[in-house]
Amino acid sequence: MIGRFAPSPTGPLHLGSLYTALAGFLQARSQQGLWLLRIDDLDIPRNVKGSADSIQRTLEAFGLHWDGSIAFQSQHIEVYEYFINDLQVRELIYPCTCSRKELINNARGELHPDIYPGICRHREVKPDSDYALRIKTDFQNIDFQDQMQGFFSYDLARQYGDFVVKRKDNIIAYHFAVVIDDHLQQVNQIVRGHDLLAETPKQIYLQQLLGFYTPAYMHVPVIVDRQGYKLSKQTQAVAVALTSPGQVIFELLGLLKQRPPVELKQAPIAELLDWAIAHWKPTLLKNIQVVSCDF
Repeated sequence: MIGRFAPSPTGPLHLGSLYTALAGFLQARSQQGLWLLRIDDLDIPRNVKGSADSIQRTLEAFGLHWDGSIAFQSQHIEVYEYFINDLQVRELIYPCTCSRKELINNARGELHPDIYPGICRHREVKPDSDYALRIKTDFQNIDFQDQMQGFFSYDLARQYGDFVVKRKDNIIAYHFAVVIDDHLQQVNQIVRGHDLLAETPKQIYLQQLLGFYTPAYMHVPVIVDRQGYKLSKQTQAVAVALTSPGQVIFELLGLLKQRPPVELKQAPIAELLDWAIAHWKPTLLKNIQVVSCDF
């Protein structure tokens, strides 16, 4: 098994990110697999200086040691462009000049503006225009079995329309880049938050078009605060403290429904992680989408 943790360097790790990292780490280590670290740093305007180093220090402080060297998305620009060109040659992507305002006006209450209706599929775009690149979708179902959340079936054309693979600012879209990154790193199991489940059919579709292997997916519940908001940088989630890593891991294992014995609450972090790897049971989280954090 080859798993990965792929945070964006937009700030220090908060509790929600560490929780997801821990789940992926335990899934990999419990199967004697590799666990890789990749920094998803393509969205340059959102990157915060020093965040990549801070993320590494935090993982190390909590005993979550990765295998091999760290990968950075920004090192793969030429590879992304190669596959973009491949899809252009095959006439599977096209330029789109639509603004969000135009999509809202076009919908007229009938379509959600995020479901692209194909306006630019047959529109001629001037070479000097600012445009995004969209992938053509058709009316086919993308089916997959999530290892934690069950079976899903999506109709890409009806539920998403032709989605963006390269933005107007020339930044490669998240779901396109991660498909290529996972292929390059031979990742065959993806453990991530439930909030990214809706991106999965897009990624499987791209994997099929590019002739890539489709990894197994496991979407763990997301942590919400006492007000019911997901822990994230957008909701001002604070950086995880490094002062008591063992106690934090103990509490996170509880949120992952792993029920560590109380005598391990003060144990060294290595001992606690050894127990967690040996007793990891992701089935205890089956069909749960959200867990509440009160610490």
